Amino acid sequence: MSLKSKNLLGIEQLSKGEIFEILNAATSFRKILDRPIKKVPTLRGITVANLFFEDSTRTRTSFELAEKRLSAETVNFSASTSSLKKGESLRDTVENIEAMQVDIVVMRHSAPGAPNFLARRIKSAVINAGDGCHEHPTQALLDVYTMREYFPTFEGLRVVIVGDIKHSRVAGSDIRALKKLGASVAVCGPRTLLPIGIEKLGAEVYSDLNKAIKGANVLYLLRLQLERQHGGYIPSLREYTQLYGIDVDKLKLLSDDYIVMHPGPMNRGVEITQEVADHERAVILEQVTNGVAVRMAILYLSASLIRDLEK
Repeated sequence: MSLKSKNLLGIEQLSKGEIFEILNAATSFRKILDRPIKKVPTLRGITVANLFFEDSTRTRTSFELAEKRLSAETVNFSASTSSLKKGESLRDTVENIEAMQVDIVVMRHSAPGAPNFLARRIKSAVINAGDGCHEHPTQALLDVYTMREYFPTFEGLRVVIVGDIKHSRVAGSDIRALKKLGASVAVCGPRTLLPIGIEKLGAEVYSDLNKAIKGANVLYLLRLQLERQHGGYIPSLREYTQLYGIDVDKLKLLSDDYIVMHPGPMNRGVEITQEVADHERAVILEQVTNGVAVRMAILYLSASLIRDLEK
């Protein structure tokens, strides 16, 4: 089995079988990361352009490492030093990059739907590295990959996502992926940070933290997306921490086999205490490592489709 599309624009486009195809490929690439020489010639001859129109540390570095591990040629594009500052449109910028014979474009943008707009207008494959508050498919895939390392099946798994759901692209992608795989998902946060209609994705909705996390297998924490908030969604950080912050006492409410996850960056002392962030059941750094393997798998599968189309 292979993916139906060379583009990865969102979790919505993927079937359950395609998700498992990516996870299985990532398992093979994860082994490469443990070797003394962490490089294979799999994508030799493939050129990848990283277009990040928003600040990023983990995702951008993860993609760059994945590309280098696969021996791809990489071009790193910075919006702050590009012709966009001179008035050039996004479409013109990308079409110029494609004219340089780029095969894959990895794109992060503040506008929801920007990668879809791009994919309709260029021949290169497009991978969504996060678009506004819409989707972050590669983060969701690395999250479910990490969960699969700890739980044999997604059927019956209870995952609770706590925090700023309204402004999070990770929450939407994770809910979509987990529901397709058969997990039970709940979201929890202040009413002002719970988007209208979130239950339509199949998630249970809570504003009471203790009720939400009781018996959960996976506690997934999100930071407050202050850079995307345009108004007073919470009275104060102190009150938010008192009501929705996770300390070691809250962990006692979880299932016996729980894990704690966070997509980063963490705000220690706000949504998560120092003790929980460094807890033996916290798999946050494992998510980062797994992210490289998952993105290697996505790049490999996309490049395979490109090569098949060229035959």
